[in-house]
Amino acid sequence: MGATLSFDSFRSQAMARGFTEVLERSWAPNTAVSPHSHPFRAQALLVQGEMWLTVEGKTRHLQPGDGFDLPAGLVHEERYGPQGATYWVARLA
Repeated sequence: MGATLSFDSFRSQAMARGFTEVLERSWAPNTAVSPHSHPFRAQALLVQGEMWLTVEGKTRHLQPGDGFDLPAGLVHEERYGPQGATYWVARLA
């Protein structure tokens, strides 16, 4: 996954890999999301801003061009930077 990828290309590639939903998520500056999980696998690409993703006590600082892949049911938490953040995410239930 690269930073120069368009949303349409990201969606096409995700659908070709079997993902069933692809969308853009934007978060307000300094938003913190408490520990939670999802009933779907999420594969995402950060395209604007920055975020910190904490999984199993380990935190990753993500910047544009960085991606993450979370299996369904994995508890994680998120924090977004002072400019907020936008990522594209492919989901598979």
